[in-house]
Amino acid sequence: MRRPIIAGNWKMNKLGGEARALIEESIARVGDLDSVEIVVCPPFTALAVAAECLEGSNIALGAQNMYFESSGAFTGEVSAEMLLDVGCTYVILGHSERRHTFGEPDKLINKKVKAAIAAGLKVMMCVGETLEERDAGRVEEIVTRHVSEGLQGVEAQELANLVIAYEPVWAIGTGRTATPEQAEEVHKLIRGLVSKLYDGATADAMRVQYGGSVKPKNIESLMAQPDIDGALVGGASLEADSFAGIVKGAAAGQDGG
Repeated sequence: MRRPIIAGNWKMNKLGGEARALIEESIARVGDLDSVEIVVCPPFTALAVAAECLEGSNIALGAQNMYFESSGAFTGEVSAEMLLDVGCTYVILGHSERRHTFGEPDKLINKKVKAAIAAGLKVMMCVGETLEERDAGRVEEIVTRHVSEGLQGVEAQELANLVIAYEPVWAIGTGRTATPEQAEEVHKLIRGLVSKLYDGATADAMRVQYGGSVKPKNIESLMAQPDIDGALVGGASLEADSFAGIVKGAAAGQDGG
C-alpha cells in the first residue's frame, strides 16, 4: 500500500515568526500521526527557522523551487545543495505558478528534476492543464507532455524519490471544482503513463498527489479514490487547524478507501 503524502505549499506567505507559530501548532495537532507522510514548504526566507522547529518531529521540510546548477553566477537562485544544507528533504518543481506566471518550460523543469534527485532531494513534480486546455479537450495531451518530458532521463529506480502532483489549474480560483472522479481519471492516466514509460511495478509504487483546492471537507472523498495518494495543499496549509484536518482526513480516507 502506498503511504499517503500531504504537503503544504505556503507559497509567498509567512514571515519567520509566523512560520514558527504555524509549525508549532501543526506539530501539536498531528505530531503523533505516522500513517501519513507530512511535508511543509515555506518560502526560502523561513526555511532555516522551519528546519529548527521541525527537528525531531514527524514533519519533513520542503522548498518551493530550485535551480539546476549547484553554484555559480545565477543571481536570485538557490541550488539543491543549499536546500539540503538548510535541512530540506523535498522540493516542489514545475508548480503551475512557475509554469504559467514565470514561464518555466518542460525542459527547464526536467533539468531541475534531474539535478534535485542527483543531489539527494526528493521531488514533488507538478503537472496539469489550464481551464482553456481542459475546455479544448487537451487534458490527456497536456498531462502526457508534462509527465513524459518532466521524467526524460530519469531512471526507474530514481522514481522512488519522486511524487507526481496533479494540479487541475482550472479548479484553482475559478469557481469550478474538480470532483473526486475527475481527479481520479487523470491520476489513473498518470499512473498509466508511468507504466508505459517504465513498467507496471514502478507505476504501482509511485505516489500521485492531488493539488486542486484541497480542504478538510473533501480530502476523505479524494483519498477514497484508488489512484490518489495524498495532496499538495495551498491556502488550507496556512492555518494549523485546516492543515491538520486534511492530514487526519487523509489518514481516515486511506483507511476507508
